[in-house]
Amino acid sequence: MRDAMQTESLSPFDELLTQFPQRKILVLGDIMVDEYISGTVSRISPEAPVPILEVEEEGIRLGGAANVVANVRALGGQADLIGVVGGDVLADRLIQEIEQIGVKSDGIVMDRSRRTTMKTRVVARGHHMVRFDRECTEELDEETRRRIEGLVQDRLAHVDALIISDYGKGVVSGRLLEEVLPLARTRGVVTVVDPKISHFGLYRQVSVLTPNHWEAAAAWGHPIKSEADVVAAGRHLVDALKVQAVLITRGGKGMSLFEADDRVSYIPAVAKEVFDVTGAGDTVVGAMALAVGSKAPMLEAAQIANHAAGVVVGKRGTATVSLAELKRSLGRKEE
Repeated sequence: MRDAMQTESLSPFDELLTQFPQRKILVLGDIMVDEYISGTVSRISPEAPVPILEVEEEGIRLGGAANVVANVRALGGQADLIGVVGGDVLADRLIQEIEQIGVKSDGIVMDRSRRTTMKTRVVARGHHMVRFDRECTEELDEETRRRIEGLVQDRLAHVDALIISDYGKGVVSGRLLEEVLPLARTRGVVTVVDPKISHFGLYRQVSVLTPNHWEAAAAWGHPIKSEADVVAAGRHLVDALKVQAVLITRGGKGMSLFEADDRVSYIPAVAKEVFDVTGAGDTVVGAMALAVGSKAPMLEAAQIANHAAGVVVGKRGTATVSLAELKRSLGRKEE
C-alpha cells in the first residue's frame, strides 16, 4: 500500500525522469573539443600592450555533438554518437574521453583529410579573454557522407530520439538531411535540432527546433525588440518549417515555446547565477530529446530543458547537468 501511495504522489516530472535511463538518444552532428587555458594576469607584456597570462590550469572537454552525448549520459540516458573527426592526435584524445563516459566510438568516422575541430578559450580569473579556433568547415566528401548515412540508417531503428547538433562544421548538409530526416519520420523517431542560422531551411518537418534569440531573429529576417516580436518570430518558424514545436532560448529572459496548434508558452529563467553559457544549447537539446522521447508533452519537456540549462549556466566552461542536479532544480531532493 505504501509503494502504491508513493507512486500516486509522484509528479509528472518525477515520472518522466524515471524513464530517462531507458531512453536511447542518437546524436548526429559536429564533434568538437573545447580546450580551456586559465590563470591570472598581473602584468602587461613589455613586447606589446597585451596582458600576460600566468597559466595555472589547462585541459580539454567534450564539445559540440560530443557535449550533447555527455549531457544525455549525465542525465541518465543512453547515447549513441555519429560524426567525423580528423586524422590527428586530438581525435585519439577525444575518442578516449567519449568512451570514458560510456559512449561507444564506433559511430565516429575518421577523415584524414580534415582536422578535428578545437575551440581554445583563454580565461583569466573567470573572465573570457580570447578564443581561437582550429577547424574545417567544408562539407563532407561523398564517401564520408555516405558512411554517415549508413550509420544513421543502421541505428535509427533502435533509438527513441534523434538529435542533430549543427555547428556549421561540415557534417550537417542538405544532402545528408535529405536522407536522414525522411527516414526518421518514417520510423516515428522524434527529431530535435540545435540549428545553425545558414541551415534553417533544411530543418523542415522536424519535431523540435531550439534556436536562441539571435538565431530566431536571423531566421525570421527582422530584429527582435519586444515580446510581440518573439511571438511573431516563433510563429513564423513553426509555419514556415512545418515543425511540431520551436523552443526559443532567451538567456536571462527564459524560453518561449511555440507549438503547431498555435499554443504559445513563456517559461521564465530559473538560473540563480550565470557564470558561463558555453554549451547550454547542448544541454537544452539533450534534455528536450530525453523528455520528448519519454512521451512528455512539449511544454513539460521544455520546462525540464529550462531547468537543466539553468543548472549548467551556473558552472564554468563547457559542462553537464546530472540527473540529481536536475531533480533538485525541479524541486525534488534525491532521496
